[in-house]
Amino acid sequence: MKELILSIVAGIIVGVLFKFLKLPLPAPPVLTGVLGIVGIYLGGFIGDWIRTLI
Repeated sequence: MKELILSIVAGIIVGVLFKFLKLPLPAPPVLTGVLGIVGIYLGGFIGDWIRTLI
């Protein structure tokens, strides 16, 4: 739980800093970013599953 809170706080700090510097946010669009993360997670899960079959 501590890691989740620290990552959210770090993200907020980076977002505020980038807005003050008038830079584009260093993140993909929301839906594609979330789907990319889900895809990476599922790929790792499937890789572990395949490794147990071999």
